[in-house]
Amino acid sequence: MVSRVVADAEAAAVEAARIVEMVAGAAIADRGRFNFAVSGGKTPWRMLELLADGNLDWTRTSLFQVDERVAPTGSPERNLTHLVLTLPLVCQAAIRPMPVGADDLATAASGYEYSLPDRFDLIHLGLGPDGHTASLVPDDPILEVADRQVAVTTGEYQGTRRMSLTYKAIDRSRQILFLVTGEGKEDALSRLMAHDGSIPAGRIVNPNITVITDIDLPGADHPS
Repeated sequence: MVSRVVADAEAAAVEAARIVEMVAGAAIADRGRFNFAVSGGKTPWRMLELLADGNLDWTRTSLFQVDERVAPTGSPERNLTHLVLTLPLVCQAAIRPMPVGADDLATAASGYEYSLPDRFDLIHLGLGPDGHTASLVPDDPILEVADRQVAVTTGEYQGTRRMSLTYKAIDRSRQILFLVTGEGKEDALSRLMAHDGSIPAGRIVNPNITVITDIDLPGADHPS
């Protein structure tokens, strides 16, 4: 696991966008396409704005969702709503939305799994103060799903059920990019860096993880 500490949230977004463009360029050169999954929440919005204005080849990019709230189309609760608002129309064709409007969510999750690439080139993840990542939330049976790459939480988390990539999908990805900014995450970040399996994020075993954060960490790299 590689960690890089930057000055603030803006610098974190800039560094994250740089890494995404670098991974995308290599993936497109090697395999002709960049398969990227992005998490919900506010943290990635600025990164996505920078990518929309940058050098990412959106015509050769598939943008999947890491997780989504089960809420109506257009709801401010939906991560997709903010993706559409953040990305200009020319980029939106790359989006592969999670089908959380389906009546049968388990079947919908299986269908979304069928649409996934064999391996993602890059998965972006966030980190909550409680140690959750994606919608792999504490104490939910979704944490124990080992035979599927997409699943739905059994209970509600912060008011809604969630559809999420599971550890099986995350651990298969060629690279993982954690973008961790904001207050109240110091303990969770320390546990993540220590591979502490008592939090959901600490159970990820993918060896190719980069953490970009504005939270100072002993021994972390500080890019100039």
